[in-house]
Formats: sequence, C-alpha cells, structure tokens
Amino acid sequence: MMEKTVTLYTRQNDKTLRQLERDGRIINHRAYVQMHFGDIAPLFMESYDWFTKEASKILEKPEDVHAPIWCSISPDNCLKPIEGTVVYVLEVPENKVIYFDDVKWDYVLNRIYLPDDEADAKAYKQHLKELGVSNGFEFFEGRYKGVYPEEVTRIKESWKRAFRIDHWTIFNVCGNIWEIKKEWVKRIIKPGEEVR
Repeated sequence: MMEKTVTLYTRQNDKTLRQLERDGRIINHRAYVQMHFGDIAPLFMESYDWFTKEASKILEKPEDVHAPIWCSISPDNCLKPIEGTVVYVLEVPENKVIYFDDVKWDYVLNRIYLPDDEADAKAYKQHLKELGVSNGFEFFEGRYKGVYPEEVTRIKESWKRAFRIDHWTIFNVCGNIWEIKKEWVKRIIKPGEEVR
C-alpha cells in the first residue's frame, strides 16, 4: 500500500541548497532561529524551545535536530521567495507532519493564556480580575514575574491547545516537520518564480 503524502511549502534561506546537496537533508538548528529573529530572538526562543519539546512528544524528533521547520499547507499562504531564499515544494509522508494552529501559536509567542473557547476566555478574564491583574502579559516578564508560579504553569498548559485544530483553513493551519529529505523535494522555487 502506498504511503499517504501531503504537499507542503516552506521558504528557507538559499544556503540550505548546499546542505541538501551535501547531506541529502535539511535540518534546522537553534542558531538559525536565533539569527532569523536577530535582536528579538531572546524573547522568542523560550516559545520555540517549548514548541520543540511539545512537538517531539507528538512525533519523535531526530537526535541532531534542534528546531522544527515551519511549512504552509497551501501555495496561497506560503511566504514568497525573496532575495537570498528559495521555496521548497515538498511531498511529505503524512505521518511525518505535526499540524498546529498558527493563530493559537501567537498566544504562545506572546506568552499569554490560550483559552479553550469563549466561555473559558471569559472565565480567565474574571480570574485575572480576582487576582488583581490587569493583563496576562506580565507573568513571564514584568511586575508579576515570579509572583504567581501557578499562573505560569497554567498558561504553559493552555498552550498545548495550539496543536488542536478547531477550524481547518489554509490561513491558520501550518505543518511542522523535523527535516526536509531530498526525496521529498518536488520543486525548488527561486525569487521571481510563481509558487504553485
């Protein structure tokens, strides 16, 4: 029986072409993520490290991989190739993809509580009010850092909902993979070429 595959699209630095040729695969390193974000990297690395740890519970991570590779599920929502980048069109075995909700991922990046639904959002707002806290942004950094450790735990637990897809659209669903194998690459799109 044929293995079921899905088509994914990912924009990567064009230096990855050499890695693909040399190693037969592309993997992401923590340092690449840090370079990508530049000065704001320290703010995001904790969230990316959390994501890597949680995603590896869903799908085992190869030993030498330090960060996942973000992919779009549609050419319509893929970052277009710009100078210094290429877009890989991939045909990936479905069992090698971790899906997550990119809209929910923003809660993780902002390090705030990710509500289960509207009722939970309302209840959490009330909970903050009862604590005398005006917003949930300051449990990790700011005036409430270290004051409410149980809130930090509660917030981190809520982030797991990012892996639950409530509404499947090309604009909120992303696919994550641990590596790009050479045999998965169907096309390489360069700047100026159409992503299709």
